[in-house]
Amino acid sequence: MSLVLDPAAQDLLFREARTANTFTDEPVTDEQVQAIYDLVKYGPTAFNQSPLRITLVRSAEGRERLVRHMAEGNQPKTATAPLVAILAADNEFHEELPELFPHFPQAKDVFFAERAAREGAASLNAALQAAYFIIGVRAAGLAAGPMTGVDFEGVRKEFLDDDHTPLMVVNIGKPGEDAWFPRSPRLAYDEVITTV
Repeated sequence: MSLVLDPAAQDLLFREARTANTFTDEPVTDEQVQAIYDLVKYGPTAFNQSPLRITLVRSAEGRERLVRHMAEGNQPKTATAPLVAILAADNEFHEELPELFPHFPQAKDVFFAERAAREGAASLNAALQAAYFIIGVRAAGLAAGPMTGVDFEGVRKEFLDDDHTPLMVVNIGKPGEDAWFPRSPRLAYDEVITTV
């Protein structure tokens, strides 16, 4: 069975998807970010909880504050990317559930009254949304450089609050010169897929 998605779109979103390490100085506009969000917001999450929160770092001052929390090898690319996004899980996402899950507004209290339950659900579903976000960046014709080489506690204290857990930092822009490392191998189908 073949895929219904156009082969060029398959390439753009998956086969050619790489972590960008350099970027041009072409800016990423608010309109591009809005278009990305307007696409990826439809990706499903459990209970439609939608816990991903995105902090865009544009200012020189904000960039300086963020770079000092990046691992040494990630600092230059974060310092020079046209746009950087901090992706975080909102551990208080349940407050939005009466609006986001209106056919069962009690889910807020039935399933997510306890902080530990919220943190687990927020982490999983925000990570899922982070993947949607990266694919959305690709769909906008931009390159993404997601990174977890970050002092997450430092980023949380610097940019977020105790109700938000940072998941990754993503550099965004048009790929620059020598943007890509050589592609690493992938596991074969039968190494990943098991039928029982």
